[in-house]
Amino acid sequence: MRSTVSKVVTLVVAGTLALAACSSDKSAQGAANETTADGKVVIDTFTPADPNTNLDTNQVTKIMSDKFKIQFRWQTTTYDAGPAKEKRQIALASGDYPDLFFMIPWIDAFTQAEVLKLGQQGIAVPLEDLIKENAPNIQKALDSNKTYKEMSTAPDGHIYALPQWADCYHCTYPDKLWINSAWLKKLGLQTPKTTEDLRKVLQAFKTQDPNGNGKADEIPMTTDVQDSSLIAYLMNAFAYDPVGANNGVRSLITLDGDKVVTPVTSAQWKEGLKYINSLYKEGLIDQAAFTQNAAALQAQGNNPKAVVLGSVPVLWPGIFVQLDSKDGRDKQYDAVPPLTGPEGKSYTGLNYPTSTGYTFMLTNKASKEAQVAAIKMLDYIYTDEGQMITNMGPEGVGWTKPGPGDIALDDKVTPLYKPKQNAPKNINWGALGQYNNTLAYRNAQVVPADIYTGAGLERRLFQATKLYEGHEDKAQWFPQTSVWPDPSLSGELATLQTNLNSYVNQNQLAFITGSKNIDTEWDAYVKGLDSTGMKRYLEIQQQAYDKYKSGSK
Repeated sequence: MRSTVSKVVTLVVAGTLALAACSSDKSAQGAANETTADGKVVIDTFTPADPNTNLDTNQVTKIMSDKFKIQFRWQTTTYDAGPAKEKRQIALASGDYPDLFFMIPWIDAFTQAEVLKLGQQGIAVPLEDLIKENAPNIQKALDSNKTYKEMSTAPDGHIYALPQWADCYHCTYPDKLWINSAWLKKLGLQTPKTTEDLRKVLQAFKTQDPNGNGKADEIPMTTDVQDSSLIAYLMNAFAYDPVGANNGVRSLITLDGDKVVTPVTSAQWKEGLKYINSLYKEGLIDQAAFTQNAAALQAQGNNPKAVVLGSVPVLWPGIFVQLDSKDGRDKQYDAVPPLTGPEGKSYTGLNYPTSTGYTFMLTNKASKEAQVAAIKMLDYIYTDEGQMITNMGPEGVGWTKPGPGDIALDDKVTPLYKPKQNAPKNINWGALGQYNNTLAYRNAQVVPADIYTGAGLERRLFQATKLYEGHEDKAQWFPQTSVWPDPSLSGELATLQTNLNSYVNQNQLAFITGSKNIDTEWDAYVKGLDSTGMKRYLEIQQQAYDKYKSGSK
């Protein structure tokens, strides 16, 4: 990757960055060291970047570059999770991979199985000694947070990659549904409480012209592939649908006492899929919900001709509508509590910890100097100052200190920082830098009382999430980030996860859309799970869970 990225970056930055000729020397540890003429260590870095971010000219890039003497050579990928993950997999398979993978959990993070595999192959560099010698803030986080240490430390005692840590309260309960309350009011309807209530509401949205333009252009329910919680939100009225810890892929396992089981073969799961299929057949779920990307969903939500979205099952409203819209349409959407199903069940998924993928990984392509510089940079991000600058940008540009009358999200604590609204683009690293985003830090941000403004979003999400808290079933919740599989089985487990996830997703969509008949083809689906490796997958997970329960990895 070094040669490839060098060519690309040279073309991009020519005339804008004065990159001097580089010199190389052999490091006693690690790969060959490469430095610029002004003494900065060159680090090839693979990372996602959104369309509004140019990491070469980004203000945080400059701050980190100057502070830690790093010349980043970025290889960026898209925010679209599928292509982003595919690009990093191609890089690894070709051997042309970077010094540093610096990623975002919900886009292209590594799974446990992938981390183990790369560690065993010698591609991922163990970090624990680097941390002890150069990163006191990271070490403190590991020592003080049992869960973080468990999820960071592989069974052989090495830390091959670090996950982020973000105490995001609203992310802890991701299976939300946002409904158009203005439409409910106009049609004289109440917020749905049961699965059949929801059906009646969606039927009314479809047939009673709630946007008042005389056209049948309303979309009762839709979402996008990347952000969807459609199946999960609806399924949780029938069977507990676990969130999981696989870079946005739903978990396949729950607990029945201390027995590891899968919910995706249960009679309740089947009934959940039949219910979702019934909504789909009635045209209450948009066909595009299972194929469109985030940009397409935004286009629907921001349709300039009319408000057309009735409900959207995603984490937060900004995914499907522009906040602070000129016509105020974003204020129309409120969260719907978990629905109650025909058997009285009313679950919601629990996502804890909320950053579940592995996002910081140094590889054997990195020189010792690059390794030290990178871990020192990350250690700075673990401080409150590092969090503020990395997530929001420089002081005075992306945030300010609190003023008189400002209140924190938790009004019982002294506010620490005030995010600036309408801050310039390309001034921060945003989600790349959420590594020690503790509850105390998050609750100390200044948030206005008006929840329907962009500035009041965090309070809006906080209040909405209260509707879901307590609906999680901790007895069935599998602590996936803390339970590491046997390292010798990591390759097998990675293959099983990939195959099973693909099989389950494909069949669920087939049952929902009607391309498969759930009444006549369910048994074949269940049998196919066994041939795809479900029994072996559960066996491996059971062994790992038993070791975890016994107190040993």
